[in-house]
Amino acid sequence: MKTVKREWDVLTPDRRAALIREVIIYFKTSHDQEIGMLASEDILDFFLQAIGSDLYRKAIDDSKSVIKQNLENLDIDLDLLIHK
Repeated sequence: MKTVKREWDVLTPDRRAALIREVIIYFKTSHDQEIGMLASEDILDFFLQAIGSDLYRKAIDDSKSVIKQNLENLDIDLDLLIHK
């Protein structure tokens, strides 16, 4: 059977399987409920779809800030080399 890859699902198959197991364990330990693989997959898919783009945008913003700071530092370093 061929699996469908959704655009918001960026997980590797191994990571996805590990998270599905984590959801099952979470419900068992925190809520004393046993849920199956399908329910666990549905929960994981729901959260990936619901917050995936928010996490992506935050990661991009954080990356832009780091790059901006690095460029400012590089600019300062280059100015120091020129004026040596």
